[in-house]
Amino acid sequence: MKLAEALQERADLNHNIEQLRVRLINNALVQENEKPAEDPETLIKELDDCTCRLEELMRRINLTNCSTVSDGKSITELIAHKDTLKMKISVYKDLVANASQTARRARMTEIKILSTVDVKKLQKQIDDMSKELRLTDNRIQSLNWSTELI
Repeated sequence: MKLAEALQERADLNHNIEQLRVRLINNALVQENEKPAEDPETLIKELDDCTCRLEELMRRINLTNCSTVSDGKSITELIAHKDTLKMKISVYKDLVANASQTARRARMTEIKILSTVDVKKLQKQIDDMSKELRLTDNRIQSLNWSTELI
């Protein structure tokens, strides 16, 4: 099984577990002398099976991510870099959006508001980081589809 397939299965399992949570809650209580729409014991068994499979997949995915190296970096390191780049880009975009607001003055006597940062320079940095993010994500995706799960 390729790493990408395991990641897809993990996502499916997480979705199924969330659905099982809702179904269990919906069938936890019934009116006296009534039966639930679904048997909670059967749902619990299905939940146990899903969480057991999820644990196995997560273990294998994490081992594979730590063991697979491309250009001197493991997939785990690439993912950490990607996640922090996304965070940094988001903050920079918020800063640029705020710093780009121009305050219009009705009269020349009103206080003039100026940006404290170089918006053009920050936008260039955002563009550069966005490119790096795309390239990093492409590298991770390529590794996901070419790497066998441990």
